[in-house]
Amino acid sequence: MRHEVISSRSNPLVTRLRKLGSKRSARREEGVFVGEGPKLLQEAVRWRIPLETVVYASGVTLPQLPDDVRVVEVPDSLLEAVAQTQTPQGVVFVCRTPARELPEQLTGNRYLILDGVQDPGNVGTIWRTADAFGADGLILCSGCADPWSPKTVRSTMGAAFRLPVWECTLEQAAARLRAADIPLYATALQEDTVDVRQVSLTRSGVIIGSEGRGVSDLSLQLCEKTVKIPMVERCESLNAAVAASVVLWEMARDQL
Repeated sequence: MRHEVISSRSNPLVTRLRKLGSKRSARREEGVFVGEGPKLLQEAVRWRIPLETVVYASGVTLPQLPDDVRVVEVPDSLLEAVAQTQTPQGVVFVCRTPARELPEQLTGNRYLILDGVQDPGNVGTIWRTADAFGADGLILCSGCADPWSPKTVRSTMGAAFRLPVWECTLEQAAARLRAADIPLYATALQEDTVDVRQVSLTRSGVIIGSEGRGVSDLSLQLCEKTVKIPMVERCESLNAAVAASVVLWEMARDQL
């Protein structure tokens, strides 16, 4: 394990970390993502995520790290400069990003598809919930928030290291599900919409729409049928993460 001490804000590593934390294009170009906090680092180690660099403030206790990880100690003020949170937890780390392409064959039973969900906190919360309820994967389509942004990764509370997430077009997602003989549904209100409790979701893919406009017209064209979450008449919709949680519970209800 390579241990270094850095104190200058002009150090190339500091510049790189700030760039990776703030720019999606930089993360995509390098194939890495940034995480923060001792707990999230412990989860990364536990699930054997390929760690590249760990930067920590003086006095922070680190878990046992692989021998090939670059470990850098910095003053608190420098840690604050590279962290993306207002109250940093003393650790910033860089990991290699897992494969983002949807597999040619889907071997699971339950998949959640996000159609243009742009809030990273919502994407992270949905990811965490999908992991908790045993979904087999999360599929992001139509310009969703970056799953590997620091805010999204923080919001997953470690689920990012356990449950795969893929990015593709809606057409590609629908084709893979169809090839695996998995029915595709969308949450929307149409003339033929059915109560989500009346459809078996134990083997299914379900599309959750964006926070503002719901599912797209393309989702409606691709899905087998639409489902609704029953609620009192005075309410029209739910937050995307809440709607996803209800759907994921229905998927897992007979499995847990």
